[in-house]
Order: sequence, then C-alpha cells, then structure tokens
Amino acid sequence: MAHFAELDDNNIVMRVVVVGNDIPTANGPLGENDKHLDGEAWCKKFFGGGNWKQCSYNNNFRKQYPGRNYTYDAVKDVFIIPQLYPSHTLNSDSDWEAPVARPDDSTLPTEEIEGTEGSSAWRLLWDEENLRWTCINGAKTELKRWDPDSSSWVDI
Repeated sequence: MAHFAELDDNNIVMRVVVVGNDIPTANGPLGENDKHLDGEAWCKKFFGGGNWKQCSYNNNFRKQYPGRNYTYDAVKDVFIIPQLYPSHTLNSDSDWEAPVARPDDSTLPTEEIEGTEGSSAWRLLWDEENLRWTCINGAKTELKRWDPDSSSWVDI
C-alpha cells in the first residue's frame, strides 16, 4: 500500500490516506515507486484537489511517517513532528531539542521500587515550567531532576 499526506496551504498535514499499490503511473505501478509525482497527482484527482506528498510508513524516505499536524518542509523534503514544548528548537536534523541536553536512558535510577517486583520502572519527562529533565518512578511516589552540571539525578 502507498501512503499520502494531504497538506494545507501552510504545509501542515491534514490527513494521511492509503491507496492501492496497483494505481498505474508513467513508471509502472505506484507500489514500485517512492515519492512518486504521479501518485500525488492521482490523489489530487481522486480526492478532488489538495496538495499531496507521498510518505513512507516504514520511514524509508521523508524522514518519518507523518500524522495530523506534522509539517512538511519542502526545502529539506521531510516531515517534522509538531513542536511539543515552546522552549524546544528545531535542530539541523529537523528534530526538536530541549534547551537542556536529554540525559541518556542509561542514567535513569536503577534502584528497585517497592511493589514493582524487580523493575526500576523510571520514566523520563520534560518539565517545561522549570526547563529541566525529570524522572518519575512507576509507583509515582518519587520524582528526581537531572543536574547537568554533575550529570546525575537529584531528589526533588
């Protein structure tokens, strides 16, 4: 199956549709061609207009599979996820970055949590209000903040 994103006038994804691989194009069936202009033209005709870009369910091209409200960057020819936090900025790889480097998952606390039977179950979260990384345990009884100066987790 081939996937196509419909874009609004600001290149924001409105919807993603799936069409059959057997749609004929100038270069053979649609399923044999990535980023195919004929497929985009077919969508425009079939759906009665719109601006369409082919996308890859397996992330083989255009960076990632888009969803509603993703942005299509025509210069880089990629789909960009929506900005989750106002403090995050878009880097040269078209990924959103926090103002504080994300700690590696291997830094998460390893102590066991009572009642979790051997699993540390810590989850990493961004704290937009305080512009810092935090982690919370699976039992939601303990919260820690990341200290980038010491590269360690500190109790809050």
